[in-house]
Amino acid sequence: MKRAHEAPLSIFKKVQELTDIDYALVHLFKENREYYDVFEQAVADGREVILDNSIFELGKAFNGDEYYGWISRLQPTWYIVPDALEDKDKTIQQFEDWMEDYGESVPPWIKVIGVVQGKSYDEIVECYNYMQQNADMIAISFDYGFYEEMFPSEPTKYHSWTRGRQEVLVRMFEEGIIDVNKPHHLLGCSLPQEFLVYQTMPWIYSVDTSNPVVHGLLGKRYDPVTGLQDKESVKLFTLIEEDVVDKWDDIEYNIKMFDNYCNG
Repeated sequence: MKRAHEAPLSIFKKVQELTDIDYALVHLFKENREYYDVFEQAVADGREVILDNSIFELGKAFNGDEYYGWISRLQPTWYIVPDALEDKDKTIQQFEDWMEDYGESVPPWIKVIGVVQGKSYDEIVECYNYMQQNADMIAISFDYGFYEEMFPSEPTKYHSWTRGRQEVLVRMFEEGIIDVNKPHHLLGCSLPQEFLVYQTMPWIYSVDTSNPVVHGLLGKRYDPVTGLQDKESVKLFTLIEEDVVDKWDDIEYNIKMFDNYCNG
């Protein structure tokens, strides 16, 4: 499984050396020229780059016209079509609208990621089936609300989210819903030990998460056996300009441990 870890600019190059792909948040391009520049260089260097519509950070997807402009300028490997958090119908409609308004204008070598959204397993399956037909890669989030309904007795919501995504993916695979010939991307991470389950699922192509970086810069190392039992709620994009070089040892440790969880 390929890994992307969002990181402050002060250690961006160091993190690149330990990961497979880079993951860009489009809303930061306008705010921070240096942030854009590192991804422009990554594309020039032949790195695989995913451009995200920043819905997790903004609460709604980035403006369509501006987003299209940044896609055209950066020309990443992949871009995530604007979606709507946990709203199946709106996500499908927005995908259709995007493809009608911009799809044919985006260079064909830039591949499309469609995000699955929904409030229940059935809605997830319905949205998945749509994305399977229309996107080049399918993305599944780490924090659907119904995960907590599936596992209400877990000690924290992060444990519920961990078990919830595992259960959904395993069930969809066992029911023959998963298209194993299409790549899948896992959006975010609650607890890193979740990824141990996916080592036998080669159709999961990639994951993006700042989890090992955030916990490392806070001095929290993953336990070799149990991983994490709670999660810091810090969003990495708020720390893009922080100088965290002195925290590198803990960050590096967590990144290498995360790789072990994903790939053994």
